Amino acid sequence: MTLLWGTLLLISSVLVGGGVVVFLQNLNRGKIIKVLLSLSGGFLLAIAFIHFIPEIYAHGSEGVGYYILLGFLVQLFLEYFSGGIEHGHIHAKDTKGTIPWSLFIALSFHSFFEGMPLAAEFLGEASEHVVEHVGHHHHHSKGEGVQGLLLGIILHKIPVAIALMTLLLASGFKVSKAWGVLFAFALMAPLGMIVGHYGAKNAFFNLEIILAVVVGMFLHISTTIIFESSENHKFNFIKLVSLLVGVGLAALAI
Repeated sequence: MTLLWGTLLLISSVLVGGGVVVFLQNLNRGKIIKVLLSLSGGFLLAIAFIHFIPEIYAHGSEGVGYYILLGFLVQLFLEYFSGGIEHGHIHAKDTKGTIPWSLFIALSFHSFFEGMPLAAEFLGEASEHVVEHVGHHHHHSKGEGVQGLLLGIILHKIPVAIALMTLLLASGFKVSKAWGVLFAFALMAPLGMIVGHYGAKNAFFNLEIILAVVVGMFLHISTTIIFESSENHKFNFIKLVSLLVGVGLAALAI
């Protein structure tokens, strides 16, 4: 996969979410968000436990667990400003069409940072030693782990984009302005991927540490999605199936 294709896939996933809100207004978006979040939550949790955490500990530097914990805490901090939109919370306010900057910055930082480890997919043979530090060891073919990470990010971005577009329109944004904000958000993960790509080539970034932080962020998001998907301490059957499908997809993608 080329850098261009990775960029297009990331941007398209956000635009698809926006399109669901604008063009399919008769659908129950709340249920769609919950199902897609359960799917992505199961995928992110499974790929973290099955693939990335074992690889990070097996080949990572000393103290890598602290970086995973840091990612968990960073995501907790970001959600203070984003209002939990990463796992489907939509708190619409009449902002008269002004951008909710704290929410947008928190979402953008998360998106930018999670895009950085994707750089390993596009580094090429000259940076094979860097690629090996993000999950390409021994029995793994080149790009396999990062492709799983890319799929996880795409699966999660669609419901987040649905929630964000719903929030923007409910807060008094014109459709054209809401699309502009959504497109700006869509650019953040590709921008992080590009920065990671060129930074890693110059040994400026430690993609291993960045991946550990991102895994910690995924653990927070996925566990929050799972716990908040319960109703009266019982899983809705469709959400449970979605969660298990996400886990199955992660097992197949690795």
